[in-house]
Amino acid sequence: MRLIAIAALGFFIFSCAPDKPQNQEDFPDQPKSTKSAVEDVINDPTKGIGAVKSVTLNSPLEQDRVKRGLAIYEMKCSACHKLDDKRVVGPGWKDVTKNRKPEWIMNMITNVDVMLEKDPEAQKLLELCLMRMPNQNMSIGDARDVLEFMRQNDGEK
Repeated sequence: MRLIAIAALGFFIFSCAPDKPQNQEDFPDQPKSTKSAVEDVINDPTKGIGAVKSVTLNSPLEQDRVKRGLAIYEMKCSACHKLDDKRVVGPGWKDVTKNRKPEWIMNMITNVDVMLEKDPEAQKLLELCLMRMPNQNMSIGDARDVLEFMRQNDGEK
């Protein structure tokens, strides 16, 4: 019993990593939206559906974000996604940042259920993979870290 309590406490502490945005208030460069998901797709279908409306990419890459993104990838993504173009359960990540807008990627990570229901590109991926991406409950900050890691994986410096 004591071991279970210690393990649960360790998991809780590990999942509450500091220095990353946890919600909209902590991520001020993301505008709040009152639009419906359908309006989002109509306005710009290449950005996906969700809270992420614009992303400013910096060059050079933010190495702290790359490190956090790698850790998240290893913990939550690597079982289904490989870093090359091979499909395992989900599609490989090679060139994903060259083929998708950063907003679409982050919305797919943070709003996967709605994306799979309403976004045409996400629905095509679902048809291809035949398996729904699970909701990993990632914050916008986590998604931004994963995006930065994806950019490095695609050769950006």
